[in-house]
Amino acid sequence: MEAFFYVVPLLMIGILGFAAFTVVRRAREVSSAWNSGLTAQARCLRVYTTTSGGGDSSVRTTLHHVYEFATREGRVVRFDETGGRGTTIEGDLVTVHYAADRPERATAKAPAPGKLAAGTGCLLAFFGTMALFCLGFMVAAHAIFDVADGFTP
Repeated sequence: MEAFFYVVPLLMIGILGFAAFTVVRRAREVSSAWNSGLTAQARCLRVYTTTSGGGDSSVRTTLHHVYEFATREGRVVRFDETGGRGTTIEGDLVTVHYAADRPERATAKAPAPGKLAAGTGCLLAFFGTMALFCLGFMVAAHAIFDVADGFTP
């Protein structure tokens, strides 16, 4: 039973670490695309939403755009991006930023490095706080089990 109080927080810390890795990786990809200086005109091929949650929890809707553009070398690239502008509809032309070595990691978001850094920093602070909470929970559980082991009625 005691292992439950160690395994679950460690599992949560692992998930938080993976989430932090994913957030930092995407921020680096977007920053790389913005800093490359390469842009292209892309056409929005499709707009769709996905929903998650429901039942006892709130429903979250995510907006997706599918874009297609041609690189300077003539390679046609299609990519899906979440969280784009709600005013972009199918058929619209937008400017995309991409890195030459990874055009499939392009972004249609306008360069906003401060906003990207702030958002990434806030998410990492949240993940770090949750990880510290998990560690504190494990320490408290350990202390409780130590006291309980020494208790004899």
